[in-house]
Amino acid sequence: MKVREFNLRRFWAVVVKEFIQMRRDRLTFGMMVGIPLMQLILFGFAINADPKHLPTAVLAADHSVFERTLVWALRNTDYFQIRHRAATEAEARRWLLEGKVMFVVHIPEGFARRLLRGERPSLLLEADATDPMATGYALSALNTLVERALDRDLEGPLRALGAAPGPIELRTHRHFNPENVTQYNVVPGLMGVVLTMTMVVITALAITRERERGTMENLLSTPVRPGEVMIGKIVPYILVGYVQVLLILAAARWLFRVPVLGSVGLLLAVILLFITANLAVGITFSTVARNQLQAMQMSFFYFLPNILLSGFMFPFRGMPTWAQGLGEVLPLTHFLRIVRGILLKGNGPREIGPEVWPIALFMAVALTLGLKRYRQTLD
Repeated sequence: MKVREFNLRRFWAVVVKEFIQMRRDRLTFGMMVGIPLMQLILFGFAINADPKHLPTAVLAADHSVFERTLVWALRNTDYFQIRHRAATEAEARRWLLEGKVMFVVHIPEGFARRLLRGERPSLLLEADATDPMATGYALSALNTLVERALDRDLEGPLRALGAAPGPIELRTHRHFNPENVTQYNVVPGLMGVVLTMTMVVITALAITRERERGTMENLLSTPVRPGEVMIGKIVPYILVGYVQVLLILAAARWLFRVPVLGSVGLLLAVILLFITANLAVGITFSTVARNQLQAMQMSFFYFLPNILLSGFMFPFRGMPTWAQGLGEVLPLTHFLRIVRGILLKGNGPREIGPEVWPIALFMAVALTLGLKRYRQTLD
């Protein structure tokens, strides 16, 4: 059998044909360009493993020149952003539980008097240690700060107070994860990541698969309404999602020894909203995509910012303001705060309330778009 020689003209015809096909499939071409650009922007500008300007509250029972110096020194490190001044310990504790602040600095009564007597008064720092990566550098900076922060105030006869081991004794309380166990932060977060990935991808293929197989025509010939189709496709996967949740919870408790301090029932109730929101996104993608490849591409395009901007892989507070704004739109961001808050902090409805309504709003918008995009007839 004679083997044909390579023909440059035929080769070029195939190349031109592929460019024409690429131009016709604009969604695929857009993903080829858009995904690398998104990765470049997010990794280049949004991701920061050394978070600064972390929200901090001050609870001062002693107002003196030393207290003011310490507060300004905290600000000057760029790690601590003083946003609140607590009136009581209960108020400061509530802010830590709700995630409103990551640090609370306690300046006790009689701080200045004890300092001038050379008694090395204690400065207490309470930290939300659910994410060890987010607080590690700030705590290291504080250890250096307390040794030199009061040098300008300790002049003349007070200079001896600044000698080693320093004028202040720093005490640090790492709440919710005192041993800085990474699994305590990662494993609960994996629940949201797994649900986002599987629920969106599975449902994104639902209607698209029926179009490719030709079964959509049979479905469209029935009197089933668009809302009934969408809900009917979502409900089975909700059950699948709960199976995944129970498996992850069992592994977290018995394999990784993650503490479960809050109500599992409350967590399961919130998970219903989160699962439904992701399923609605998948259904919406399936009504837009022309084939399963496009549905997969759109799912990946959605999943990428979720995993990078939600605070799962990198500290949320370390991102610039515009990236945090984008992250606040994503349901995974709020779900991570909820699941970590319930499991590690023992949060209840009051503490998780501010994170629940954004997920519910996102779910309503996604369902509305899906219903609007659904077509009763084939194109």
